[in-house]
Amino acid sequence: MTVLGIDPGLTVTGYGLVLAEGNAYRATDFGCIVPPPKAPQAERLLRIYEGVSEVIARARPDEVAVEDFILGHIRAAVAVGEARAAAVLASAQAGIPVAFYKPLEVKQFVTSYGRGSKEQVAMMVQALLGLPEPPRQPDAADALAVALCHCLKRGSPVPETATARAR
Repeated sequence: MTVLGIDPGLTVTGYGLVLAEGNAYRATDFGCIVPPPKAPQAERLLRIYEGVSEVIARARPDEVAVEDFILGHIRAAVAVGEARAAAVLASAQAGIPVAFYKPLEVKQFVTSYGRGSKEQVAMMVQALLGLPEPPRQPDAADALAVALCHCLKRGSPVPETATARAR
């Protein structure tokens, strides 16, 4: 099963593709969609939609997992919600099922601690996916974590060797 994880944001949207085969996980692609920072909001949302659509067309994931936003600063929540909607629309248009995960839930599944730092998340992503180094882009690391969370929640256990490597 291939899962596309998405960490939505109006300025940077991270994506990560994880191939789950039994107890083995492998990142097949990850990166960020970065709309022009000075572009009007509608154009940024279009770029996010097009970027996610391009990743879906290229990778053909079986499922999509999107990080849900948390309510805090209302303007930030609205911006993240709009970016999330652009990603969900691209997934729905491709006929791919979408699941949503709160940041706390993602951290809990990936680091075994719901309040893990961004660095801890990146290190566990590296360990669980056997990457030579943690992803340099925090949004891409978070997107891979969302995809891993989805795989783990669907019942694929964490390989014991990956957990030991991360410690």
